[in-house]
Amino acid sequence: MDRSAKGRGRIIFHVDMNSFYASVEAAHNPELRGKPLAIAGNVEERRGIVVTSSYEARKKGVKTTMPVWEAKKYCPELLIMPPNFPLYRQTSLQIFELLETYTPLVQPVSIDEGYLDITEDCGEKSPVAIAKEIQQRIHSEIGIPCSIGIAPNKFLAKMASDMKKPLGITILRKRELDKLLWPLDVGEMHGVGKKTKEKLHELNIKTIHDLAHANPLQLEMKLGINGRRLHDRANGRDDRPVDPDAIDEFKSVGNSTTFPEDLIDHHRINTALTNLSDSVAKRMSKKNVLSFNIQLTIRYNDRTTVTRSKKLQNPISQSADILDAAQRLFEKNWSGQPIRLLGITGQQLVDRNEATVQLDLFSFEADSRRDSLQKTIGSIRSKYGDSALLKGNQLGEDGSHKLRDEKRRGTSLDRDFLWNYKKEKE
Repeated sequence: MDRSAKGRGRIIFHVDMNSFYASVEAAHNPELRGKPLAIAGNVEERRGIVVTSSYEARKKGVKTTMPVWEAKKYCPELLIMPPNFPLYRQTSLQIFELLETYTPLVQPVSIDEGYLDITEDCGEKSPVAIAKEIQQRIHSEIGIPCSIGIAPNKFLAKMASDMKKPLGITILRKRELDKLLWPLDVGEMHGVGKKTKEKLHELNIKTIHDLAHANPLQLEMKLGINGRRLHDRANGRDDRPVDPDAIDEFKSVGNSTTFPEDLIDHHRINTALTNLSDSVAKRMSKKNVLSFNIQLTIRYNDRTTVTRSKKLQNPISQSADILDAAQRLFEKNWSGQPIRLLGITGQQLVDRNEATVQLDLFSFEADSRRDSLQKTIGSIRSKYGDSALLKGNQLGEDGSHKLRDEKRRGTSLDRDFLWNYKKEKE
């Protein structure tokens, strides 16, 4: 067990709501309880995509991201509803308020999951008793089933919560890794996506046991710093604290360009915005993050600087989406004065693997294709430079692609439910 400053083993919970969107709908409409239910976009059209489904639907073969028409083939009696995000956000706030009655060390990581550190808040109760009480209260008071993982660190708690669903409580101790964790396929490990799994398979790493016993230097050569991190996780090592203030970390990725002469030409301005959007998208892809907020900076020739942001309902990472947000901000806020500098920043970043995306499911398949294309373009530009594969209108008059990267940590608008959660606490 990991030891705190007082010598006690840390006790970390990962609380994960089961089939959250479908469970919220059933909690507010008793007629839906016990029935196969799916939440999907474009419920009236065959090309709608399933966001989530109840466990009754899953037993019939319905899966997340499955087209509605295919889900109906597996389960003809499937009930389909459109998402109600305001209701889901409000329910999430209620859940986290309940969790805070047990400890101030609560860290939301998405709309339907979060970590608790109850090391100093157990009192006379056992961790399992506290977990059962939390689970029962969320179910009885809010109507939502959840699973809880109990472990000495965040990674193991996350893995434990996935081991028994719905309404499961699982303890995962370091001394049990060989029995409970290591036999699992490496693709089931938190933090291992499809691409990472493929790279691990190239090293003949098929299980978490294989990963735990692999050469960390070889992993780092193959996967970069993430390789060593995954090796640590597979061996049960994770010293990250449960940080309630993590939602205040307004990390950002931004680029700007200063022009050699004042700019008022719409074509050249649009070219600059396009270049900046491409560069921001490339860097976000490298960091494997999405942005909930796009910020535009305009500096005029008299050095007056205007900064405006656009909060997004869904996180984005594609250059076209970034450009669209930036252009809207520019059209709304440009005074018409000559411009000396333009900058675009993606703010309120979230890890792509952990983001709960409020998908516009109508465009799900198109978004997937664009994401694949963006990664291909990013790979080519990493090898041949930022000017590779640019359209003619993205190049400067001399054929250059001039950008100055800026890494900023700034303020930004409240992001989705997490920021509402923060404001409610205050």
